Amino acid sequence: MAMSTVESEPLDEVATAAYAHLFQALAEPTRLTLVQHLASGEHRVRDLVDHLGLAQSTVSKHLGFLLECGLVTLRPEGRSTWYSLAEPARLRLLISAAEELLRATGTDAVLCTHLRRPHRHGPGDR
Repeated sequence: MAMSTVESEPLDEVATAAYAHLFQALAEPTRLTLVQHLASGEHRVRDLVDHLGLAQSTVSKHLGFLLECGLVTLRPEGRSTWYSLAEPARLRLLISAAEELLRATGTDAVLCTHLRRPHRHGPGDR
């Protein structure tokens, strides 16, 4: 096997860590499930606890990780806090690219339809 004589550029460790953190956020099944629920619109922790059947502390911990990564935003309203996707259109592009990559490598997997097309809220809908 011949060695390449072309010098490669040094890796950007900060960028590598940022990408790893983003992919780590989406690699955990509970966080990916939360992202799918938030793709349908804003939710409170209480709503997500009801949907997922998980403890409030578990949902809060995973939402905190998604907030830290910048994938989720929050909006306080009275005593409630509403969570939503920070960049839903860009996340849809990422999920679409992942679906294409999975398909190309022999896995036909599709996440919820909310991640593939925008959700439109009606009047008074949350």
